[in-house]
Amino acid sequence: MIFEIDGKRPKIGDHVFIAPTAVIIGNVEIHDGASIWYGTVLRGDMDAIVVGEDTNIQDNCTVHTDYGNPAILGDRVIVGHNAVIHGCIVEDECLIGIGAIVLTGAVVKKHTVVAAGSLILENQSVGPTQLVAGTPATVKRTLSTEDLPRLKKPLENYKHLSLLNFGIRLLDPSKRSE
Repeated sequence: MIFEIDGKRPKIGDHVFIAPTAVIIGNVEIHDGASIWYGTVLRGDMDAIVVGEDTNIQDNCTVHTDYGNPAILGDRVIVGHNAVIHGCIVEDECLIGIGAIVLTGAVVKKHTVVAAGSLILENQSVGPTQLVAGTPATVKRTLSTEDLPRLKKPLENYKHLSLLNFGIRLLDPSKRSE
């Protein structure tokens, strides 16, 4: 469901999958190749929401804003099931784990992994290239060059799933790596 509010209608790029039970409201811009999954709400009624290219926002997530605090998600970001992204910035190629919460004014810098269930506090900045976890989140370690390619697998999986919704099959499922 896509709704205009206060004269602002969502702008949606090419090859974007939006699940039929997702809700996209107001000042929202979704770039090419992104996917918004079942039960997710992007509510751009107080400020802008921007979703970068090939970013996937998985089932039952909430993305919202505060006045003066847009929610900006960079390119190739993975937002795990039930996460809350609120008036913050998540730079390119980050992973926000299942059930994580990123609060107003926070910045998650490039190549950062926010572990499942973690809480990024208001105005907290984490990264780049770190694994953060806990409530509130603290740095657990710096990600190595061996860690970074592992972020690509979930991106590939969700890209494949979103294209299937357009009737496009990239690979025979039996040939896909686990």
